[in-house]
Amino acid sequence: MRDIWKLSRNVSMSKISSDFHRIMRKVPWIPLVILLIFIVFGIFGSHLVPHDPLKTNLGFTLMPPFWQKGGSLEYPLGTDSTGRDVLSRLIVGASVSLKVGFGVIIISAFIGAIIGLLSGYLGGWVDMVLMRITDIFFSLPALLFAIVIASILGPGLTNMIIVLAVLGWAGYARILRGEVLRIKQGDFISLAVVAGASKRRIMWRHLFPNIVNTMVVIASFHLGNAIVAESSLSFLGVGVPPPTPAWGSMCAIGRDYLYSAWWLATFPGLAIFLVVMSTNLLGDWLRVRLDPKFRQL
Repeated sequence: MRDIWKLSRNVSMSKISSDFHRIMRKVPWIPLVILLIFIVFGIFGSHLVPHDPLKTNLGFTLMPPFWQKGGSLEYPLGTDSTGRDVLSRLIVGASVSLKVGFGVIIISAFIGAIIGLLSGYLGGWVDMVLMRITDIFFSLPALLFAIVIASILGPGLTNMIIVLAVLGWAGYARILRGEVLRIKQGDFISLAVVAGASKRRIMWRHLFPNIVNTMVVIASFHLGNAIVAESSLSFLGVGVPPPTPAWGSMCAIGRDYLYSAWWLATFPGLAIFLVVMSTNLLGDWLRVRLDPKFRQL
């Protein structure tokens, strides 16, 4: 009997180990590493920079990256037109993108989840009113509307988060409403109604936990969109005000030096590309992992 138990235990452990290795092989490690570096720089960037990103040094203006003639390892990615270190500004700029990206998805997901739950579960005139409001926000030209509102409110990190969150919740609401409409047909919802559970309890104790996976997938894609929007607003001068480093404003400064100092616009543009591409790849992997229709384990 003991031998049978040991054999079954070994078989179970072997299966768990096999499943774990199978999952690990499918994890998008390169996007995860890029996002981890982005998050670390966003949180601890001010303590990791080799130079003060705001300090000017006119004796080292437009110094190229270290591998080009005239470059120096002291400034690995070169300097800008006022002698500020590009690498240090790039690292500190990650903090702006991180704050805006996560601030926007948290606020947007919260608003979208409330509207999706109310609209999908209550139905009737509540559903009609909320979905018409959602349609209005969907019909707005997002970037143009963001530029107008940001210009009215003025440049600033908080204002930018508010503007992008106001424009971003509609996507959550529309998709989550569809999920709620599907889930509320389940037997466990009917049993909860029969048991006398209130509508609020059903929405937050039974429906909400079942739409979290969908929220996570939407948020992973939305993070990249929020970073692109923040960079676009900063590029146009209505985002984070100078001298605070932001990837979009660094690209805007570098466009005047594309032929003489290509690194000024190239490195922040590359940072935006890598982070946004990584969020999209991670979002696609999460969609496959969290959706039972695509799960392959």
